[in-house]
This record gives sequence, C-alpha cells and structure tokens, in this order.
Amino acid sequence: MNNLQLRVISAVVLAVVTLGLTWLGGLPFRLLCAAMTILIFYEWTRMCRPVAATGLGLLPEALLLVFVGALVAGLPASWLLLLVAVMVVVTVVVASMHQTSMHQTGQWDASGLAYAAISGLSLALLRDGDHSGLVAILFLFAVVWATDIAAYFVGRAVGGPKLAPSISPGKTQSGALGGAVGGVVAGLLLAAAAGAGNLAVLGVVALVLSLVSQAGDLFESWVKRRHNRKDSGTLIPGHGGVMDRVDGLVAAAFALYVIGGISATADHPAQWLFPA
Repeated sequence: MNNLQLRVISAVVLAVVTLGLTWLGGLPFRLLCAAMTILIFYEWTRMCRPVAATGLGLLPEALLLVFVGALVAGLPASWLLLLVAVMVVVTVVVASMHQTSMHQTGQWDASGLAYAAISGLSLALLRDGDHSGLVAILFLFAVVWATDIAAYFVGRAVGGPKLAPSISPGKTQSGALGGAVGGVVAGLLLAAAAGAGNLAVLGVVALVLSLVSQAGDLFESWVKRRHNRKDSGTLIPGHGGVMDRVDGLVAAAFALYVIGGISATADHPAQWLFPA
C-alpha cells in the first residue's frame, strides 16, 4: 500500500469517526476532545523537550490529566478557563526554580499545556449537546476543511509568490487566497443548508475562521521548524501526527469560541451564531 492510499484511508476513517462523535455530542464528543488534548500535548512535548530535560518530572502531565477529567465531567467554562490559567502559572513558576535550560523547557511545556487545553476546551464547549452546537461544529469543519483543500489545489494550479517561505516553503499567496474563498463558500453553503438566517454575518465569520485556520497551520509549522521536526508525530498513517491534522482546526475553533462567547455566553457560545 503506497503513501497516497494510506493518506486516503486514514483520512476517511478519521472523518467518519469525527463526524460520528460530533453527531452524538455530549459525553462522546467530550471524550474525543479529551483524547485530542492529550495527544496534542504528547506530540508537543516530544517536539519541544530536550532528551535530558526531566527537572519537572510528570508535573505537566499530571496537570493536564486534571484538566481532562474536568473537561470530560462537563465543568462550566469559568472553571475550565481558570484551571488552564492555574496549570500554566504553576508550570512556569516551578520551571523558574530550576536552571536556565529547564526554565526554557518549562516555558515550552506551559505553552503546550495552554495550546492543548484551549484546543479541547473550545471544541467541547462549541459542540455542547444541542442543535446549535452541532451546526456550529459542522460550520467550523466545513470552513477549515474547504480552506485546506482549496488552498492546496489553487496553490498547485496557480503557484506564484510564497506566503511565508521561511516557515512553510510550500504555501503560496494564491493558495491562501483560494483557501479563504473556498472556506467562505463552504461555510455559507453549510449555514444555508442548516437554515441559518444571518448569512452576511456568518460569511464574515467564515472569512475570519479561514484566515485564523491558515495562521494556525503556519504557527505549527513554525514550532516544528524551531525544533527541527518535519512532522509532529507518526500516529496517523500517511499524515504524520495529530497536530499536523488539527493545527488549523483548533486555531479556528478557539476563534469561533471567542466570537460566540463574547456574543452569547462562555458556556453556550453557539447560541448566538446559530440560534435554535
């Protein structure tokens, strides 16, 4: 089986599992978010920790497990956000008590805790357990997946100036523009099919999510380049690691969560975007 076949099969399996758990919502979807949080932090630490960096012991992992338990239990957003802040502060403080190299490792661990936890939190609270949450997540998927696909094909077909050659040499400005257009079109089609009435607003939201998704992709590329890694991991056959697949998604999920949280509530951010 060649690499292309592996990519296609693994992508189909991931899409089916993800969409199935998204449809169920509630505890099944929170468990998916919890697993993703753990895997993101695992890959982050494998990239960013020097082999000899053991001064923090299992403190970051223990803190993350506490957060994952709270996420699965369905604690309110205020408690989850407070827990994220506490995890980051504790990690930074403990790391600062060690030598310089450990302090630097602790900063990366603290950043990884925030990145992984906010990723899981945003997706879990966006989905919640109602129809609005389901539409919000499907809208997010449509925008991000269409952005990736359109950016790839437009970039290959048109080419032109590179978007950020020092970070990700393969990405082009034409691909970024094509991805943004594709993301907006897909988002609007999904919203219209779901019966949403505020299409003009959702078009702007889709554009923001598409741009943030591409920025999230570049951010992960920067982290990998900073630590001389080609992929974040090897868990997904033909694709690399979990972070390689969800970098744009989790960035866009956080943006959508912030937009919905400001406009509605932190616990039910999808209510304003997609009223039941």
